[in-house]
Amino acid sequence: MGMTITEKVLARAARRDRVAPGELISARVDVVLGNDITAPLAIREFRKIGVDRVFDPERVILVPDHFVPNKDIQSAEQAKEMRDFAREQGLTNYFEIGRMGIEHCLLPEQGLVGPGDVVIGADSHTCTYGALGAFATGVGSTDLAAAMALGETWFKVPASIKFIYEGELPEWVGGKDLILHTIGDIGVEGALYQAMEFTGPAIENLSMDGRFTMANMAIEAGAKNGIIAPDGRTIEYVRGRAQRPYEIFQSDPDAEYARVITYDVSQIEPQVAFPHSPDNTRPVTEAGQVEIDQVVIGSCTNGRLEDLRLAARVLMRHRVHKNVRLIVIPGTQEIYRRAMDEGLLAVFIRAGGAVSTPTCGPCLGGHMGVLARGERAVATTNRNFVGRMGHPESEVYLANPAVAAASAILGRIAHPNEVT
Repeated sequence: MGMTITEKVLARAARRDRVAPGELISARVDVVLGNDITAPLAIREFRKIGVDRVFDPERVILVPDHFVPNKDIQSAEQAKEMRDFAREQGLTNYFEIGRMGIEHCLLPEQGLVGPGDVVIGADSHTCTYGALGAFATGVGSTDLAAAMALGETWFKVPASIKFIYEGELPEWVGGKDLILHTIGDIGVEGALYQAMEFTGPAIENLSMDGRFTMANMAIEAGAKNGIIAPDGRTIEYVRGRAQRPYEIFQSDPDAEYARVITYDVSQIEPQVAFPHSPDNTRPVTEAGQVEIDQVVIGSCTNGRLEDLRLAARVLMRHRVHKNVRLIVIPGTQEIYRRAMDEGLLAVFIRAGGAVSTPTCGPCLGGHMGVLARGERAVATTNRNFVGRMGHPESEVYLANPAVAAASAILGRIAHPNEVT
């Protein structure tokens, strides 16, 4: 019996010929990642272990991105704790304001994650890197501390679900819509502690930015990881970026899957996830008349250059509705610079939007766009739980950047075709 790509990556990291679902293994990690919420706790636990140095100062990566620029004294203290630790340990990859970005946009851009890697991060959306053919998953801060010291951690090998996306994507439909449709189909526990392996012609034709979006939201279906086997598009992306050698893995034709699920993407419309769950999805044409107060375009899910281009395409020659606040947050400094050079930021500003420095900000209700009681937001983020972006009586609707931009113009949830 063959192995899936997830099993092959884990077998390499465990120094074994093969692994099988359900096995407990100890595996080397290629990247250990922390942010300004999770890293301070991990640093304190690391100091209790009794070791003086991290296992590899090039592979422990710290990115303050959730509450930066610091919104208050507590967040400033957390960032300082990270900064001091990075200097003490001589970490090569510590990214400060002005050079940083949202971690899951930044690491692929900087070539710090590659195909075949095992990546753990004390952030649930670490699964983003599966778009490169890596095994990437979130862990707790104490597990992060141990990995910082040892360079390895334990896993239970997940079973895999194979998702096959056939057909051609309609206009305005992208990775965000595919993953929202999938989560809406299988539910938020539909892939609990399993690997979501995304395959098929539509995936082969999907851009890297779209693939990152899909892998990013695997956790919203309860998955241990999301993964896409590397192809020519992947190699083109990592060529010139990768800072370490990488290894390509593919699933065997006779690999065993827990389930195989097939979708015809030509039948999928732009999707909207209604409150208060990512699986409460419906086509945008069935959204009805939902008036909104705010639109957020950004996050580790949809803050990449392609996302900003799509939003600008819709907003061109339009103004944001008088009752709506539009907040645009590029995922990294590089994305910000390129968006500026291409004139995208000018489109947002002329339309009446506000453009932020890279930060997670409102995605987790941190800052830069917290909602008041009774307010509604359309967001390109990944979660819409109760109180996720502010007051427990506010509402968040998840959508792709084109839907978000159209909604900002009309003051209600809208299809891009209504304004283009």
